[in-house]
Amino acid sequence: MNINIRTASEEDFPLILSLIKELAAFEKMPEKVTNSVEQMKQEKDYFQCLIAETGTREIVGIALFYFVYYTWVGKSLYLDDIYVKDSFRKQKIGSELLKKLFEIARTENCKRVRWQVLNWNKPAIEMYKKYGAEIDNEWLNCSFEHDAIKDFKI
Repeated sequence: MNINIRTASEEDFPLILSLIKELAAFEKMPEKVTNSVEQMKQEKDYFQCLIAETGTREIVGIALFYFVYYTWVGKSLYLDDIYVKDSFRKQKIGSELLKKLFEIARTENCKRVRWQVLNWNKPAIEMYKKYGAEIDNEWLNCSFEHDAIKDFKI
């Protein structure tokens, strides 16, 4: 299959959001997606996205990322979501997205590439290990959602 990896444009936002919702359903958390196309347009300067599309321009995968600064190492790339539609898996599309992502990280002189994977997503974990990723079982995520941020008090 001929797959093209390209940078997303604002016109892609509806399909990107659709794949984000598919990913959330796959991760058994569809209710957690509160983002919208309008919000993505307003916040477009805060993220970038790679698109995997077929020869007929069907979008079948995404890798949404942004640059961060880690105090221990400096400029880094954080991969927030990588997702390939179920019917297109096992065709190396995720690998191609990662390959392009690492090209960007090298070009941008990033000192680290980081992402998360759910501990039950064994196929993804195995793929990441195969490519040499260090899987960290020590650090835990801490999060506050929008309402909790507004209500935060010490």
